[in-house]
Amino acid sequence: GSKGALQSDSGEPGAPERLVVISADTAFDLPVKHPLQHRWSLWFYKNDKNRSWEENLLEITSFDTVEDFWALYNHIEVASKLPLGCGYSLFKHGIKPMWEDCRNKQGGRWLFNLNKSQRTTDLDNYWLEILLCLIGEGFEEFSDDVCGAVVQIRAKLGKIAVWTADVRRADGNIKIGKFSATEDKSVCGYPACMSRRVWF
Repeated sequence: GSKGALQSDSGEPGAPERLVVISADTAFDLPVKHPLQHRWSLWFYKNDKNRSWEENLLEITSFDTVEDFWALYNHIEVASKLPLGCGYSLFKHGIKPMWEDCRNKQGGRWLFNLNKSQRTTDLDNYWLEILLCLIGEGFEEFSDDVCGAVVQIRAKLGKIAVWTADVRRADGNIKIGKFSATEDKSVCGYPACMSRRVWF
């Protein structure tokens, strides 16, 4: 196809020109996407008392780029607005957010409880920080030891849990908990007043 255009670097008359080669096949409408290290799946727990627990667990979608994460996050209800008993889970693709999954059977979790007032004011921010830690490998060398995270809405509490892969990796599990509860807000920071409980 046709190609070629002369374009001045400065736009001034007499300025040196550079050749910008444009092919008829050049695609301008394809956005550049930034891949994530892992593919992730978002799950929703519906809390329909007429269905079994597993039937209530619905896989919504999967993504593996930064842009697709934000497109998803910006089009779903924030966690604090979910009905009581409902929740979200974000897990590495192929891992179900249930202890019966073979990749969770040897694992444990760090559990963070937010009281009712914190649930209203802080839960969404903390949940987003955890999501960004997950997809951005914010747990550093221990990111492979993290399976996913869960947020649940209860009558008196909001709960956020980070699930780990293997309780036998004690050092990694402790470091993951410290990453989640650090004073440094750039790394999944939770305030010291938040109730934290580890279950391994």
